[in-house]
Amino acid sequence: FVWANRGKQSIELDLKDDDDRATLDRLIAGADVFIQNLSHAAAHRAGLAATQLVERHPHLVACDVTGYGSGGPRTDDKAYDLAIQAESGAMALTGSAEAVSKVGLSVADISAAMYALSSILAALYRRHVTGEGAAIELSMLECLAEWTAPHIYAAAATGSVPERAGHRHAVIAPYGLYELADGSSVLVAVQSNPEYASFATTVLGAPHLVDDDRFVDNADRVANVDDLETEIRRAFAATPADEIVRRLDTGRVAWARVRDPLEVWHHEQLDARDRTHVVLTPTGPATVFRPPFNISGLPEPRTELPALGEHDPALLDQLFRRADERERSGDGSA
Repeated sequence: FVWANRGKQSIELDLKDDDDRATLDRLIAGADVFIQNLSHAAAHRAGLAATQLVERHPHLVACDVTGYGSGGPRTDDKAYDLAIQAESGAMALTGSAEAVSKVGLSVADISAAMYALSSILAALYRRHVTGEGAAIELSMLECLAEWTAPHIYAAAATGSVPERAGHRHAVIAPYGLYELADGSSVLVAVQSNPEYASFATTVLGAPHLVDDDRFVDNADRVANVDDLETEIRRAFAATPADEIVRRLDTGRVAWARVRDPLEVWHHEQLDARDRTHVVLTPTGPATVFRPPFNISGLPEPRTELPALGEHDPALLDQLFRRADERERSGDGSA
């Protein structure tokens, strides 16, 4: 709840109550942006679909986020993150060769939110230039299908469905998770022939593998990935873990540790960059990550967490004044 709602202001309305619904309509008249994620049918019944709102309020940027979009056989189906992961191909691409797996993050929800943000910002910029609002429609399925598109295009072009590769990469080698001598693991990602030469020579201590016919270029390494990983496991098992990490740094080879959430909370890089701060919540202070964007000249946004309905009087008064100003200027509802 803190992650999703910090920095927001909260008012509480019952849209089945006539007075509260009139309040919402008044708020929309003074708003720059309105976003909702009701089902397609429910939004239209309530008169809150983006096209309906922009017709009444030409200045408004209104955004609908639905599971499947308007039109088509799935228009009114319920959609949650896991369902969209399944329908978009994301789940089929995730997991081991033996079993599919969901992505550990709510990627369908997050992708829709990211496209909503970028679409709204673009529409606001256009309104700044033209004075016109916009109706935006986003489908969670279409947003996440865009993220899986490279694999979809490859399958459509070849007629072959990509195999799940687990922690390996389907078309790059070496690229994956390898066990070290102390039982921990390190992820290694080699992207080019020069990087592979550095990896073989500096990290594995096996310069003869650079010119080995099985591993000359990436296509060869992918075709012979089992042989290559045998060589990697042999070298890693015979070398202390901290020495392997030192060699990876020396050879400028990309590497990473697989960290659990608690380890990330204490990540040395995040600590060095002071990426946490304290926010106020209705139940007391909480330490959270700072927003990841860093824009010069822009103050860090406020990140307090509101209680439900906390800002009813002040926020309603502010937005009502904006609605009055729009009406007086002729930029209000049609």
